[in-house]
Amino acid sequence: MSKKPVLLVIAHGSRDPRHAATVHALVRRVRALRPDVRVETGFLDFNIPSVQGVLESLAAEGVRDVVALPLLLTRAFHAKADIPAVLRDAPPQLRIRQAEVLGPSPLLMAALERRLYEAGLTPADKSSTGVVLASAGSTDPEAIAVIAEIAREWRHTGWCAVRPAFASAGSPAGFPRTEDAVRELRELGCERVAVAPYVLAPGFLPDRIARGAAEADVLADVLGAAPEVARVLLERYEAARVPVLAAVGA
Repeated sequence: MSKKPVLLVIAHGSRDPRHAATVHALVRRVRALRPDVRVETGFLDFNIPSVQGVLESLAAEGVRDVVALPLLLTRAFHAKADIPAVLRDAPPQLRIRQAEVLGPSPLLMAALERRLYEAGLTPADKSSTGVVLASAGSTDPEAIAVIAEIAREWRHTGWCAVRPAFASAGSPAGFPRTEDAVRELRELGCERVAVAPYVLAPGFLPDRIARGAAEADVLADVLGAAPEVARVLLERYEAARVPVLAAVGA
């Protein structure tokens, strides 16, 4: 049987050193869960190694099969344009399949709750707590719809209310900023308000979410290297690697 495809985790990159540190921590957790899978990390911008550099190194080693996994929560511009463009420029001897983005997933919702409980809430607080689902933001209609649907689904798990919010100034009208959603939940009568950042790693927009949470009672940490996030990565890898292997008769 052929070796398992290499898992290439593709992160956006950031000038904020916390971003790369969080990505590497998540990748270490994935490696610990699946020591039989080779896991590499490449960045689209700001950090090294670059995606192109990793792909060239893999090709030089004689690797043939790669699953490229976007470290993204929604299918927005990077997943639809940036990453496919980089992969098209990969060495021709590589057989690459782009995995689906991480969200939506029940595991990610479990990770959001994990972070809220780590920040001080308990399951008994759910019915009296309003939650702001604070995402980085997007102008992509598909990504916007996904965030709104996650908020609706999460509300049905027992929270007093759940409101989506976007941190990016370029997000469309109709989605409040974090601070606006916090005030809305106060006015709704929720006993306490918590902000759950639906982002993977620290950086400029997560810092904006944190500033917007100044009037909230609880601010959860980013998803980061939560074990549920690592499991989603491996689910996406497994779903993508089967067609790769089938294509080569493995």
